Amino acid sequence: MAEPLLAIRGLAKRFGGLRATDGVDLAVAEGETHAIIGPNGAGKTTLIGQLAGDLRPDAGTMRFGGRDVTALDAPARSRLGLARSFQITSIFRDLTVLDNVALAVQAHAGHSFRFWRPARADQALGAPARAVLASVGLDTRADVLAANLAHGEQRQLEVAMALATKPRLLLLDEPVAGMGLEESQRMVRFLGALKGRLTIVLVEHDMDVVFMLADRVSVMVYGRIIATGTPAEVRANAAVRKAYLGEDTAA
Repeated sequence: MAEPLLAIRGLAKRFGGLRATDGVDLAVAEGETHAIIGPNGAGKTTLIGQLAGDLRPDAGTMRFGGRDVTALDAPARSRLGLARSFQITSIFRDLTVLDNVALAVQAHAGHSFRFWRPARADQALGAPARAVLASVGLDTRADVLAANLAHGEQRQLEVAMALATKPRLLLLDEPVAGMGLEESQRMVRFLGALKGRLTIVLVEHDMDVVFMLADRVSVMVYGRIIATGTPAEVRANAAVRKAYLGEDTAA
């Protein structure tokens, strides 16, 4: 059996007396869309931060692409093909859509930022940036200031910036948070089009989104994963319904 693209064992992070993650084991196969769900405070965002390299674990190991990356920071993991989008939109609001993506291309290439002129002026940056925008349906918004985009478009831009780094694995922290119905549906269609093109680990509260997109789902409660399976298996799991979905499973 092939080694999973992402494999973590015993991952733990404590903040004072709080065990945000508590011995988490997780395996994600290449090409899989894997959702992580759970109530507020379950440790999902902390786990994503540890996977991205933004938070150093207190214990545990992480392998990515067959390599132990436990000690690597976020830039090093990004160079290996691991990209993250945040729960709160993280874009350069005073730059155009195209310049945001061009800067992401530039950062991935290891070039220094050239703040004295737009990154798009360098054809080696502008051309691939335009190609990424076309792939996510934002090509007609290339010259718009990021601050002037609708909220859903800003989230889409953030994913485009992550895609510009040519990731093997994309970490998404609540990609439809704060969106209206139409924007949410558009983002789901967009993410659905990425299925099979790259591996995705998705944290999301909207269960409709999770069950539409995920191949497998892991459920976190109090820093631990209590169940992993297909969406159908998770729906049918009595422990999950009791701990997360709030259902009384007694006869």
